[in-house]
Amino acid sequence: MRRVLRALGVLLILTAAVSCTEPSGADDAKSGELLRHAEPPPYERILPAPAAVRPGGAGYRLVPGTVIRTGTGSEEVRQIGERLAEQLRGPSGLPLPVVDGGAGDGILLRLDESAAELAEEGYRLESTAAAVTLTARTPAGLFYAGQTLRQLVPASGAGEVPGGTVADRPRFAYRGAMIDIARHYFTVPQVKRYLDQLAQYKINKLHVHLTDDQGWRLAVDSWPRLAEYGGVGGVGGGPGGHWTKDDYRELVEYAAERYVEVVPEIDMPGHTNAALASYPELNCDGKAPDRYTGIKVGFSSLCVSKEVTYEFVEDVLRELAALTPGRYLHIGGDEAHATPAADYAAFMKRAQEAVAGQGKTVVAWHQLAAAEPAPGAVLQWWGHDKTPAAERDRVAAAAKAGHRLILSPADRAYLDMKYDKDTALGLAWAGHVPVRRSYAWDPGTHLAGVPESAVLGVEAPLWTETIATRADLELMAFPRVLGIAELGWSPAAKLDWAAYSQRLASHGPRLTAQDIGYFRAPDVPWP
Repeated sequence: MRRVLRALGVLLILTAAVSCTEPSGADDAKSGELLRHAEPPPYERILPAPAAVRPGGAGYRLVPGTVIRTGTGSEEVRQIGERLAEQLRGPSGLPLPVVDGGAGDGILLRLDESAAELAEEGYRLESTAAAVTLTARTPAGLFYAGQTLRQLVPASGAGEVPGGTVADRPRFAYRGAMIDIARHYFTVPQVKRYLDQLAQYKINKLHVHLTDDQGWRLAVDSWPRLAEYGGVGGVGGGPGGHWTKDDYRELVEYAAERYVEVVPEIDMPGHTNAALASYPELNCDGKAPDRYTGIKVGFSSLCVSKEVTYEFVEDVLRELAALTPGRYLHIGGDEAHATPAADYAAFMKRAQEAVAGQGKTVVAWHQLAAAEPAPGAVLQWWGHDKTPAAERDRVAAAAKAGHRLILSPADRAYLDMKYDKDTALGLAWAGHVPVRRSYAWDPGTHLAGVPESAVLGVEAPLWTETIATRADLELMAFPRVLGIAELGWSPAAKLDWAAYSQRLASHGPRLTAQDIGYFRAPDVPWP
């Protein structure tokens, strides 16, 4: 009888939690304590939540003789199989050789270009007693099927892939995260580690903020002092550093192997003190300022009236475009408080023309809506609940004019905002962002006047004014970035805090097994 009452109690708590979108004080805390005992079954632990799941039937047991079969004729599929084998060997302890041929038992990778229902990045996963079959229309879909399979394999030991079928596809095309290496410098190996952590949760864009007042982090042959001088230092006066072009190429290639597109950002006309300190001629008075190690914003500006400014812009973007096979170049454009409005509009017009001249698509922060976005330009929204209505209206008007939006609301998606008043790292200008708040919004309805069709996707930025180490990065990113991953991938009908918090809690041991430090948020029922 006690077991029945306990089960009924958990059911009632789950039902009540479904209707909540914000924490509810003591009652919520009590619910969290009870929910700690209700771990979801395997197919309900998948994160991001799949579009459709049908569990049941006998599962496939992983044994020492299990192989991964990649069919024939596709080197890319074989590489996906090799990477999946590498990812599964550690937890399972099995050899998992990769072999050609698509018939037989084991883990089968099938590329079916005629499977239109799977969409560009979708997949189907079927687990039976005989085999686990991963089917996709594109290699990216196969990769994501493999990442889902990883979550169905025990965190340690061989075990069994439960019987069932997953049919899945993403809601949004752009599912991103951003890392700022300008305020505090991070090396390519450090960023690779973060990229691996993101890719397993189906993040497909890595936005790298390469330049700011505190540092210029990418070598530019035509303007070498940008990195040599402007790359020295950072917030607080640390040593700084910069990436060579080969470093950047290495990251781009590594990302592509995991179906992640690198989106580089050169922020301008503001956030440019590192460039201004490197080259006096970029300043209207011809005098270079000192390098900057603080965290204030809005005080710097390229000299809009000088033609050398546009030579600089075109040179930098030309070299960056040559290194970047992806479609986007991000040109910043936010917090240009030191640039008069007319100058800002004139500058952004020419900067956008420079991007177009390289055959790339412009991405800029949503302040571009106050100027004149070029045809096809993508705006990235970072406003929050207290952003003035006029600013919101400009962005909505841009969306109605055909511009797509990437949504990064600062009071939901900014990973550098403090979780609560006791968080040692981070800032709080957009308020505190606990894990539940970072998840409790719908990108399709978040901005008034912006239909879901205008939303390209979501992105979780991580600014590094207070973040200097790998441990800092992981503590602030995890687990909130996993919620943003789900908002970008999963159908709107699957966005439910009660269910998500259970899925997230079940990933705690997986994060620990991967040596990912994370914040044990009190609003999540960790095991």
